[in-house]
Amino acid sequence: MTSIYYAHVRTSENGDPVAYQSVKEHLEGTANRCANFADDFESRSSGMFEGLAHDMGKCTTNFQKRLLENGPIVDHATAGAIYCALHQQDLLAGCVAGHHSGLPDFGNGADSVEASTLYGRVKKGISKKYLESCGESGVTYPEVKPVQFTDNLEASYWIRMMYSCLVDADFLDTEEFMNGNVGRGGADSLPILLKRLEKYIGKWEKPSSELDKLRGEILRACIEVGEGEQGIYTLTVPTGGGKTVSSLAFSLHHAVAHGMKRVIYVVPYTSIIEQNAEVFREIVGTGNVLEHHSGVSFEITENSTENDIRKAFASENWDMPIVVTTAVQFFESLYANRPSKCRKLHNLANSVIVFDEAQMIPIPHLAPCVAGMASLVEQFHSTVVLCTATQPSLNDLILQYAPKHKVKEICPNTKQMYEKFKRVHFEKLGKVEDEVLAEQLITQKQVLCIVNSRKAAQKIYSLLPEDGSFHLSTLLVPAQRQKIFEKIRKRLEDGKTCRVVSTSLIEAGVDVDFPVVYRELAGLDSILQAAGRCNRNGKKSAGESAVVIFERVDKTMKMLETEIGATKEVLGKNEDPGDYETIHSYFESLRSLKGDAIDQSGIIKAFREGISGCAFPFQKITKEFHFIKQDTRTIYIPWGKGEELIKKLKDGECSKELYRQLGRYAVSVYEQHYQALYNAGALLTAYEVPSVDSSSAILNNLELYDESIGLSLEPELGRANFI
Repeated sequence: MTSIYYAHVRTSENGDPVAYQSVKEHLEGTANRCANFADDFESRSSGMFEGLAHDMGKCTTNFQKRLLENGPIVDHATAGAIYCALHQQDLLAGCVAGHHSGLPDFGNGADSVEASTLYGRVKKGISKKYLESCGESGVTYPEVKPVQFTDNLEASYWIRMMYSCLVDADFLDTEEFMNGNVGRGGADSLPILLKRLEKYIGKWEKPSSELDKLRGEILRACIEVGEGEQGIYTLTVPTGGGKTVSSLAFSLHHAVAHGMKRVIYVVPYTSIIEQNAEVFREIVGTGNVLEHHSGVSFEITENSTENDIRKAFASENWDMPIVVTTAVQFFESLYANRPSKCRKLHNLANSVIVFDEAQMIPIPHLAPCVAGMASLVEQFHSTVVLCTATQPSLNDLILQYAPKHKVKEICPNTKQMYEKFKRVHFEKLGKVEDEVLAEQLITQKQVLCIVNSRKAAQKIYSLLPEDGSFHLSTLLVPAQRQKIFEKIRKRLEDGKTCRVVSTSLIEAGVDVDFPVVYRELAGLDSILQAAGRCNRNGKKSAGESAVVIFERVDKTMKMLETEIGATKEVLGKNEDPGDYETIHSYFESLRSLKGDAIDQSGIIKAFREGISGCAFPFQKITKEFHFIKQDTRTIYIPWGKGEELIKKLKDGECSKELYRQLGRYAVSVYEQHYQALYNAGALLTAYEVPSVDSSSAILNNLELYDESIGLSLEPELGRANFI
């Protein structure tokens, strides 16, 4: 057995070894990084311990043969897990055992050696005397006391955070040895970004309108409260109140005042992300903002700039001063078990995290989402800001999971602000036939009508005159929707006839201004989002700007029954939909739901009580938790540039960048609609085009795609239903 054990070998282009990293060097380098990461939440010694233990299994003859002689694959993680378990560090044992394969289900002490759980692996390893086969790594292991928690839910967040520290530290140390300085870091400090923000908002010191004065009041409140203590805040700002810049002002002042590390924006829609990120880049500089979502490619090519390279690496662990991401990316990472998803989590600690449009958190996942937010504040010294015009009623849930922190509102006199920002009035039309609704829309020169389903949008659009009428839904590819939006904005500016029938996709993050908006009855927050498209720029009085609430005769969509029921309850009291108290009552009604209704995946119970005797079921929960139910398939449409991109796919090209571009020419459909199109012979699947994944297909009959209404889901027999 060799006297020096190696962890990694760096080779030349022709495969010859040029440098060796010893296990001792790697363990100490990883441990120091891991300890520094964990220091953000008082777990430095635990970080040092797991870092020193994670690769001790490489000190074996078999692993050295694997590394130096290309021998068979060797399990090098179990030895370190056993070492942790023997030193009363069971929680860290899970992190070490899964630092390549993912956090395992822990199981229980009765698990047999055949079980794939952590306890099974450790028991099996001890029976094979793994530790006795390990040579000396040469490092000194500190004595660390086990960390105590009130329950397993609290412990689960700590385990996942420690796991994040380990996998990121392990990757960074390996990367540095193998590749040297690859271009990480280089962003400006938060104090510098704060100075840039102050310069940017300096132009608003002398407001020219009453609306600008009100926005200035909100901005000043955010700056003043930003000096306050870390914790949980709400920023309840009416539509048009300038919450994007104001929330950034709070976040930067707060982060600098408390020596925090970064600002993270969590947004429900990519359309809002793109707008917010552009504003942030304008304020603090493009090299300081990471925009991380499915619509952004991080592939490094020969044409990549230094800034591109830095952002590509930062996307792996969110090591950037300002990160803008989706709620899907954020919460699914928070409950993930894979190294690639978890690497970034430790960078949530000691950060300001802003949840924009917080009311959009899905009710079926409300409990685990709030519990996750609360843990970041309670355990990991983050500050959370719930930012919205329609603040959900979450105080009781937050108090349940973060009992040490009281929720504080940033903007004073919220109720009075709502009165001052009123730009519309509401009218109730009641139930109405589609034909009668269309007749009313035709009497309006410029009007927006928002309905709850794609089928309804197509039907009502078909009843309008062709000239000056537009249809918007997700059955149109995003690239075409963008062109339609441009036409709509131009006609609105020019005072031309412009009647738009749309699904809810137009409600958030779309800057359009209609004199009249019709909104099918839905959740009150959706109605108020729709109202934000009416008299958006405040050029008319509220009395001249109507938001008309109506019900269609067709049956209510099942998925909206709860929200519609709560809306009917509050509007049945003849309350103004836009009144602050009405909004509060609406969310109180929704929050009357308890138990499984707000934790559909059973996350809370699974970690507190286990699943069938299995403690800390990380692997099982990752499979169960999906922030948005993925029951759709993707169909690529050969429309416009999409035809050229699809040709590349057919020719065998397969890259992240190609799929990102194809996303602009894709439509998502439900399984029954996919099958109808497939049965009609309208799709090319992976059988015909191997570079297409199993959940996607290519439309091969462009006659089924109409430039006005999008993809037809009724090939041949016309029996498929729109949803």
